[in-house]
Amino acid sequence: MATVFVVANQKGGIGKSTTATNLAGILGKKAKTLLIDADPQGNSTSTYEAKVEDVATLYDVIIDSDKLPIKEAIQHTENGDIVASDPLLVKAEKMLDGDVEGFYRLKDALDALDDYKYIVIDTAPSLNIILYNCLIAADKVIIPVTADSYAMQGIQQLYDTIMAVKRRQNRDLTIAGLLLVRYSGRSNLERETRENIEASAKEMNTRLFKTVIRECVKTKEAQEQKKLLIDYAPKCNTCLDYIDFSQELLKVK
Repeated sequence: MATVFVVANQKGGIGKSTTATNLAGILGKKAKTLLIDADPQGNSTSTYEAKVEDVATLYDVIIDSDKLPIKEAIQHTENGDIVASDPLLVKAEKMLDGDVEGFYRLKDALDALDDYKYIVIDTAPSLNIILYNCLIAADKVIIPVTADSYAMQGIQQLYDTIMAVKRRQNRDLTIAGLLLVRYSGRSNLERETRENIEASAKEMNTRLFKTVIRECVKTKEAQEQKKLLIDYAPKCNTCLDYIDFSQELLKVK
C-alpha cells in the first residue's frame, strides 16, 4: 500500500502546488510516485503539462457513477505520473449531495491502486467534499504556512476538519506537520511568527518541521519552463530545502 500525503491549507497562494509538485518529484527519484491534483485551478496539472480535455481526470474518478478505475486517469508525463485536475471539480459538491458514499470515492479508487509507494495530493484552499475525499484517503497531512501575520488564519478550522475526519472516517489520519515556506528569517517579524507557529503546532499535537523552505528565482523559472526543481535547478536553495524536507518527512511516524 502506498503512503498518501495530502498538502492542504485553506489559505490560497502560499505554495501548496509548489510543495506538492516538488515533493512528488523528489520522492519520484526514490520510488514510484503518483501526484493527484485535486485543485480545480490545476496548477500542478499545468506544471506537469498534463492534458485536461478529452482524457479522464480526477473529476471522472470521483464523479463517475460507474467508478472509473483511477489507473485509466493516470497520465505519464516527463515530470512523472499524475491524475490531472479538472475545472469541473467545482461542481462536485452539488453532484455528490445526498450520496452517502460520496466522501469515499477517492479512497475506494486508491484502494484499488497497488503499484505506487508514494501518492501526493495537491488540494484547493477550501473545505469541501473534494478535500474530505482527500483526507479520508490520506495517511498524513502536510500544512504549508508562511511567516506572516496571517500565517495561522484558517488553520484552526482546517485542524478541526482533520480531527473530525480522524474521529469518524479515518482513524489512521495524522498531521505530519506544518511546513514553513517562502522563509528568509531576516526580519524580527518572521522570527517571532515562526515561534508562534511552532507553539500553535504543539497545541495541535503536531510539529513545525525543522526544515524551512527558502525562496529563490529558480522556482518561478522552473514553473515557467514546466519543469520540476529537482531536474531544472537541483542545487538551488529551494530545491535543497525540499530535499531535506522530504527526508525529514519520511522519518515522521
